[in-house]
Amino acid sequence: MPCVNPNYSKLQAGYLFPEIARRTAAFLKENPGAEIIRMGIGDVVLPLPQAVCEAMKKAVEEMGTPEGFRGYGPEQGYGFLREAIAAEFALRGAEIDPSEIFVSDGSKCDTGNFQELFGADAKIAVTDPVYPVYVDTNVMAGRTGEANGVAYEGLVYLPTTAENGFAPELPKERVDVVYLCSPNNPTGAVMTRAQLKTWVDWAAENDATILFDAAYEAFIRDPEIPHSIFEIEGARKVAVEFRSFSKHAGFTGVRCGYVVVPKESPFHAMWNRRHCTKFNGVSYPVQRGAEAVFSPEGRRQCMANIDYYMENARLVRETLSGLGVKAHGGENGPYVWMETPGREPSWNFFDRLLREANVVGTPGAGFGACGEGYFRLSAFALRENVERALERVKRVL
Repeated sequence: MPCVNPNYSKLQAGYLFPEIARRTAAFLKENPGAEIIRMGIGDVVLPLPQAVCEAMKKAVEEMGTPEGFRGYGPEQGYGFLREAIAAEFALRGAEIDPSEIFVSDGSKCDTGNFQELFGADAKIAVTDPVYPVYVDTNVMAGRTGEANGVAYEGLVYLPTTAENGFAPELPKERVDVVYLCSPNNPTGAVMTRAQLKTWVDWAAENDATILFDAAYEAFIRDPEIPHSIFEIEGARKVAVEFRSFSKHAGFTGVRCGYVVVPKESPFHAMWNRRHCTKFNGVSYPVQRGAEAVFSPEGRRQCMANIDYYMENARLVRETLSGLGVKAHGGENGPYVWMETPGREPSWNFFDRLLREANVVGTPGAGFGACGEGYFRLSAFALRENVERALERVKRVL
C-alpha cells in the first residue's frame, strides 16, 4: 500500500464546482433534450480583446524566427510585463517595484500554493463564506482537524453575513494568516479604505499576514473603493496580493496571473525560491498578450467586456429585487448573492432550479456554513442567456 497523504481523506466529498458539473451531467443524461443555461462557475464567455490577440499572434510569429525564438524565460516573468504591471499600480498610488511581481498561470494556483510558505502549525483565518481553495489547500497541508459539517476543526472562521454587511470582523483569537477577498467571491461585497486600514493595522499589531485576493478588482465601480491593499499605508509590511487576468481580460483559457510580494515581507525571498523551484514561467506569447491589456486599446477593449458583464449583474440584481428576493453584490463585482426562497437549503434550491428552470447557479453552502440559505449567480454569460435565464427563474421564485 503506498504511503499517501492522510490529510486528503479529511476533504469533503468533492470540490464545489466539480460537484456542480456532476449533478448537471446527471440531469442531462436523464433529460437529454434540456437546454441548460449556466450561471454558476465564473467562466468568461466573451472573446479575447483584439489587442491581446494581435499581441499574442505577433509573439508567436517572433517565436518562429531564429532571431525571435525564446526558450525558457525568467521564472518571475519577463521584465516588460512586470514593468507594465508596476506602472498600473502606480496609477492608483501604490508603489510596487517590478522585482516584487511574480507572474504565474493564475491566481487560483497562487492562492493555493502560497500556504506552502507557512509552518505546519500556522493558525489560519478565513471568511465564511469563502472561496474553497483557501480552505482545501490548508486541509491538504495538514493545518486542520476533521470536518465538522462544512467547517474544519483548527481553522478560524470569520462570519460575513447580511447582519454585518458582509464585512468580516477581526479575529478574536491569535491567528498567523488571514485570507481576504475584495471584491468578494462569492458575496460581491467590497472593502472600504477604512476597513482595509483597520485590517492592516491589526496585522501589524499582531504580527499576522494578510493574503489579499484582488482577482476581481477591475470590476470595481465605486471610485472610493481601493483596488489594491497596497493603497493602504503600512500594507507593504503585512500583506501579499494576488491578481489575475482571467476575468479582467478573459484569460480563463489562456492562464496568466501574478502575485505581489513586497521586499519588506519575510516571504519575498521564500516565494522567489519556491517559484523558481516549482515553476518554469508563463509562455512568452501569453505574457505579450497580458502586456497588451495595459495598452490604450487593450484597456478600452477590456473595459467594454467588463461593462457588458456588469450590465448582466445589474439585470440579475434588479430582477431579483423586483421579485422581492434579497440580492446582494453585483455593483462592484460580477456576482450576485441572493437569499434562497424561505432560506431553502442551497443544494435543494440548486436541484430545483436545475430541474424546473434548467438554470445552473452555485449553492451557497459550497462556500461555507454562513453560505447556507444563499445562492450565487454569475454575470459571466451572454446577455440573451441572462435574459432567458431570468425569465425561467421568475417561474421558480
